Amino acid sequence: MAEFVQVSTTIDSPDAATELARSAVEARTAACGQVVGPINSVYWWEGKVDSAQEWLVLFKTTADRADALVEYIRALHPYEVPEVISTPITGGNPAYLAWIGQETRPR
Repeated sequence: MAEFVQVSTTIDSPDAATELARSAVEARTAACGQVVGPINSVYWWEGKVDSAQEWLVLFKTTADRADALVEYIRALHPYEVPEVISTPITGGNPAYLAWIGQETRPR
């Protein structure tokens, strides 16, 4: 199992994306949250193809904090069925990965 994880979600405004990133970092469930966008999403919803402008938030955390981060996102997210995807980080800058570990420890 990977020691580090990237968790992603999409949300409907830049302010909501920034606030979700900030609050997750303040809660120490993520070391950082990066807001990307706007992006255009096309998806099936309630039996039809729909589209929306969204913002992507990429969180970095440790594997042992990933479930807490996922639950944190789900609890605060305004969508009925929010996208929340966890992807293992299989490598990277050792100093950056160590920083993720340090910044996700509850104080």
